[in-house]
Amino acid sequence: MDFIATLRETWRTRSSLLCVGLDPDPARFPPSFAGKADAIFEFCRAIVDATADLVCAFKPQIAHFAARRAEYQLERLVAHIHARHPGVPVILDAKRGDIGSTASHYAEEAFARYGADAVTVNPYMGRDSVMPYLQWAGKGVILLCRTSNAGGDDLQNLEVGGEKLYERVARLVADEWNENGQCALVVGATYPAEIARVRALVGDMPLLVPGIGAQGGDIAATVAAGQTADGCGLMLNSSRAILYAGEGEDFADKARAAALATRDAINACRRG
Repeated sequence: MDFIATLRETWRTRSSLLCVGLDPDPARFPPSFAGKADAIFEFCRAIVDATADLVCAFKPQIAHFAARRAEYQLERLVAHIHARHPGVPVILDAKRGDIGSTASHYAEEAFARYGADAVTVNPYMGRDSVMPYLQWAGKGVILLCRTSNAGGDDLQNLEVGGEKLYERVARLVADEWNENGQCALVVGATYPAEIARVRALVGDMPLLVPGIGAQGGDIAATVAAGQTADGCGLMLNSSRAILYAGEGEDFADKARAAALATRDAINACRRG
């Protein structure tokens, strides 16, 4: 099953729009993980196993692994998710952006090495920087559109031919780049008006929405702005607020409680 079909199935069968971001920080792990060579994998695995029935996707952030020479642990983690929790898509948050053979290698890294179902990509080098990812049949390509950070205003709100740059990106992806039907967009929860504008431009295309946890995005406003007619269409990401809901050895239980509360808060705002 391809990425979009798998995502839609998780929305339906799990009744969840929650995506849990896997951004491991060993400095925040419980004491029992100290000195363990595979601490990052073990911590993330515990989070995954505690929350998998509550989510529509997991989103490991590659820099949190690569900076600590833990790429192999990331490979193991994605393989574990696929083996133990089949049907839950894995989004590699890499935000790659390059052209030609370099982009082809980045696509191979995401889809062949790590086994991700989708990858985040920076669109600002244009169509030819995105095409190598779209050549992987069934794999999702999630393009940055209106990001949740304050600095996004520096470029994304600039006027370009009578529209905002983020609007141009949304239109290009929906109307011209989505050749294999596997594209989605990143739009931050900190900007609900922009979420609504992107939704109007792209129809039912899925939106990955960071910012509802530690960044303070409003869940009700986000869901109202971005949900599709059937109450789906969104992957609302929360990372730190779930991963580090507890600091002790019951961290996985605390993470599950936080994920459950977040999922239920999202569902309370959905249509249908």
